[in-house]
Amino acid sequence: MDLKSTFENTQRASRTLGSLAPEKITQLLQDLAVAAITQTEFLLQENAKDLARMSPEDPKYDRLKLSAARIQAIADDIRNVASLSSPLGEVLLQKILPNKLELTKVRVPLGVIGIIYEARPNVTFDVFALCIKAGNACILKGGSDAASSNEAIMRVIHQVLNQHQLNTAVATLLPSGREATEALLQAVSYVDVIIPRGSQALIDFVRQQAKVPVIETGAGIVHTYFDETAEVEKGKVIIHNAKTRRVSVCNALDCLLIHQSRLADLPALAASLAQANVQLFADAPAFSALHATYPGGLLTPATAEHFGTEFLSLKMAIKTVANLEEALEHIAQNSSKHSEAIISESAANIEKFLNSVDAAAVYANASTAFTDGAQFGLGAEIGISTQKLHARGPMGLEELTSYKWIVKGNGQIRPT
Repeated sequence: MDLKSTFENTQRASRTLGSLAPEKITQLLQDLAVAAITQTEFLLQENAKDLARMSPEDPKYDRLKLSAARIQAIADDIRNVASLSSPLGEVLLQKILPNKLELTKVRVPLGVIGIIYEARPNVTFDVFALCIKAGNACILKGGSDAASSNEAIMRVIHQVLNQHQLNTAVATLLPSGREATEALLQAVSYVDVIIPRGSQALIDFVRQQAKVPVIETGAGIVHTYFDETAEVEKGKVIIHNAKTRRVSVCNALDCLLIHQSRLADLPALAASLAQANVQLFADAPAFSALHATYPGGLLTPATAEHFGTEFLSLKMAIKTVANLEEALEHIAQNSSKHSEAIISESAANIEKFLNSVDAAAVYANASTAFTDGAQFGLGAEIGISTQKLHARGPMGLEELTSYKWIVKGNGQIRPT
């Protein structure tokens, strides 16, 4: 593939999107949702080729796997995006200057968005839906683990684009090799922003190598603090859900922080985790509190490396802290600034936690599993930004736009 020509074609195609009526984009996405369901058998067949090359024990296996239910959920997310109002043209500010110049600040597309991601074929659908709804073209670089799945999904997308007589270059899938990644990271004249989705290693590589601006997303080292006032039953269900609902996603719980006065409640908090076969890496006080009740094969003394680790599997660390300040310090030292939570009945502790923790999403008495674009009412998400420039947290349609100033005059000139 001639990558320079590919980038040029996508950039050229992106300029055609601004003239499309919102109703046309809505209909296209509705048709794509139907096509995804109609071609479920084909998508599962191609996905099976990728699954056959990966061990089921690999933490990425669950992310890679498609099913009829997951394709239905993807189609539902596409329909959600289709139903959302386009942010394009929204007036953010309007004023008339003393010299009678009329200024209007309006939302516009980012242009061409490059996405580099690992074994998550659902991203291919999600990214296209969000990008085109916000008037952007997209260049997708998936991992080799999901090559067959991504190619199949892009084939479905291109069929729908052809059906609507749109240039298929508005959605481009690059080859899965490393050469394509390097070329995309250097495509300064053609790509407006790159968004990596995947492991911390992938995000670090993209940030270090890219000449194109980068929005960091993905890596989630997630903590929940069970404080001295927390209710056991409330904490038990929150912790279980945050850890076990879906272990391979970035909002899954990695480390439970527990106040030292509540160690006696730890066996009750962990009981359902044992039933789910969660392996715990507990510091000395927590290990002592658990060793008589938690299955021995699932309980291991924690080492320093267990804190600050994104497990993406049925594993979790436990750290005992003396007070809220120690919990906040541990989070500050180990967090990836994705999602953090406190379980507490103290209004003062909750307020201090929410105000002090530096993360994209901060929770009180709720599971971190809710950090998700669809759950936040964004339809779907292109990623969860853990940085502070441009966007933070789940990135939906508004986060895929920029703005420009429109200036109208009647012969005004600036004095010399």
